[in-house]
Amino acid sequence: MHIPAPFVKTQKNDAYFSRFQVKYRRRREGKTDYYARKRLVVQAKNKYASPKYRLVVRITNRDVICQIVSSKLQGDYVLAAAYSHELPRYGIKHGLTNWAACYATGLLCARRALTKLGLADKYEGVTEPSGELELTEAIEGEPRPFKCFLDVGLARTSTGARVFGAMKGASDGGIFIPHSEGRFPGYDAESKELDAELVQSYIYGGHVAEFMESLEEEDDERFKKHFAKYLEDDISSEDIEDMYKEAYEKIREDPTYTKTDKADLAQWKEASRKTHPKKLSKEERAKRVEEKKQAWLASRE
Repeated sequence: MHIPAPFVKTQKNDAYFSRFQVKYRRRREGKTDYYARKRLVVQAKNKYASPKYRLVVRITNRDVICQIVSSKLQGDYVLAAAYSHELPRYGIKHGLTNWAACYATGLLCARRALTKLGLADKYEGVTEPSGELELTEAIEGEPRPFKCFLDVGLARTSTGARVFGAMKGASDGGIFIPHSEGRFPGYDAESKELDAELVQSYIYGGHVAEFMESLEEEDDERFKKHFAKYLEDDISSEDIEDMYKEAYEKIREDPTYTKTDKADLAQWKEASRKTHPKKLSKEERAKRVEEKKQAWLASRE
């Protein structure tokens, strides 16, 4: 028989609240994992103010963002950045958030950073990716390879995740990123073996081409709707691999950033106005509601 305790101590008393510390704003907003950030940012004291760089990968609904960032007391400093909305310049106009697009964005970020540091000719990376685990090694008599650590933020690090596509692209681009093959697509945790051919297929968009073929056979109507933009540019499943191969070559030839044209910027602003309409004031909202009420009453008469 349960006997209730005669006295229960109040845990959250005045002493508790007087010592309560509010968490960081970005923690309250659920944007930053400070447990992980501390370990990515803290640098050994004997490095003598050498920046500790990290490859920051963030994937939104329409874009892939890759940045090489170091932290200072004043805030984060971005050494180089690349975005998947830059890929149409290299021939990749569709599927800007898939695994291959993440690889291309990581490759572009790596080549851009190494060009800025003057290491692009010394560390070319993997020009013909095979899907195997290939880390950038130091060249004798030359500066050591540029080193950074992968920062995935709050993304889930499941096997085959797209953030590892961006990491693979940056690694093949000539940056030394310590990692293993354990989270690449095609890795079998039981046998501890990697299906390198599957990884290579992902790099060249083979999974997209395979889906296009299967969808075309099973449901032609859905295929035409799902890949409408591809079909407008006459891109079939057979053209996917060549499209990505040519894009990777172009990225290596010219990874430099080009400013957006003024006309395109004006067009983008116009499009953003349509998707993000101006907020109405309280009086304007009340007037709008009144107009709708009057229109509804008029339709009832």
